[in-house]
Amino acid sequence: MVVLPMNKVSAGNKDRSGQAGAVELMIDPFAKSTGWGSVGTANAAGLEAMFANVAGTAATKGTEIIFSYTDYLQGSGVSIMNFGFSQKLGQNKGVLSLDIMSMNFGQIDITTTNSPEGQLGQYKPNYLNINLAYAKAFSNSIFGGLNIKLISESIANASATGIAIDAGVQYITGEKDQIKFGVALKNVGPTMKFTGDGLSFRGVIPTHGNENDLFTVETRSAPFELPTTLRIGASYDFLIGDMHRITLAGNFTSNSFTEDQFTLGLEYSLKPYFGVRAGYTYQDGIFSSDVTTRGTVFTGFNCGFSVAVPFNKEKGSGIGIDYSYATSNPFAGNHCIGLKLNF
Repeated sequence: MVVLPMNKVSAGNKDRSGQAGAVELMIDPFAKSTGWGSVGTANAAGLEAMFANVAGTAATKGTEIIFSYTDYLQGSGVSIMNFGFSQKLGQNKGVLSLDIMSMNFGQIDITTTNSPEGQLGQYKPNYLNINLAYAKAFSNSIFGGLNIKLISESIANASATGIAIDAGVQYITGEKDQIKFGVALKNVGPTMKFTGDGLSFRGVIPTHGNENDLFTVETRSAPFELPTTLRIGASYDFLIGDMHRITLAGNFTSNSFTEDQFTLGLEYSLKPYFGVRAGYTYQDGIFSSDVTTRGTVFTGFNCGFSVAVPFNKEKGSGIGIDYSYATSNPFAGNHCIGLKLNF
C-alpha cells in the first residue's frame, strides 16, 4: 500500500458526502489516540484501541478504566463524555470491554414556521453509543477482536436506533516486537430510520371533505446508511535502551461516504512516565481555506501528551492523564482530556 500511487488506493466516494448518518461513530473519544490523529490501527493497545482497532484491547493486562471529556469544536457548544472499562478474563481467555460515549449539544430553542423567533421552549438532542467488545490474543503475534455497537439518536419526539459491528486484527513481528500491522473494518450494519410523533401532523384528508375532521398524519422518514470505514495501518518502534521509545505510525482510512484519509504520526515515550505525540491527516482538498472544498472542518494537525504514575511496572498498574488537541477551521479545535486507571 505504501508504494502504490495514492490514486490507486483511493476508494472514498466524495459524491456521497453528507448522505450517511450516525457520523458520531467516526469520532474518536480517547485523548491519547487523538493526540496523533487516531493513527494506531496497528499499535493501539488497551482500552484506547476500541476506536482505532478493537483487536488492540486484547493487550489489556488486568483491569483498565478510562474517563474522558472532549470540548468538541470549541465555541460550538458541543461536548463529548466517554467512559470505558476493560477486564482481562484470565490466561488465554481474552478481554471483555465496555465503552459508553455520549454527545451533549446543550439546549436548543424550538422554532416553527409560524414562530421562527422561538419562545416555545427548548429541546435537547441526545446521541449515545454503547460498545461491547471481545478481543483475544491467538498467539504472541496475532490479536483479533469484535465490537458490537448500539447507536441511539433522539430528541423529545423523534428517535432512531441502530446496531453496528467493528472487527479488527493486529499482527506483531520483529526481534523485539517492534514491527506492527493492523486492519480494521468499522461501522458495518443495517440502515437506521427516524420514527416518532415529531414526524406526524394534524391535517384534513381531502376525500372526506369536512374541514372539522382532523386526522393525525404520519410522514415516513428516509432510511440512512452508516459511515462504514476500512482502516489499514503499520508502525515501527525505535527502541533506545529500556526506557526510551520513538514510534513512527501510518494509517490509510477508506471512507464509504467521504474522502479517503492518510495519517502519519510520531510518538516519543519515556516508559512508563511520559509520552508526547503528534500526527497529521491528509485528504483531498485539506489545504483549501474553504471548508466546503476541504470536505472537513479539521485542518489535519493533532498533538498531545501523557503523564503517568506507575504503581507496579510488571503488572502495568498505575494512573495517567492524557491530553490532545486537534486543529480546525472554523471553530477553535478539539480539546480532549482523559484519566486512565490500570490495576
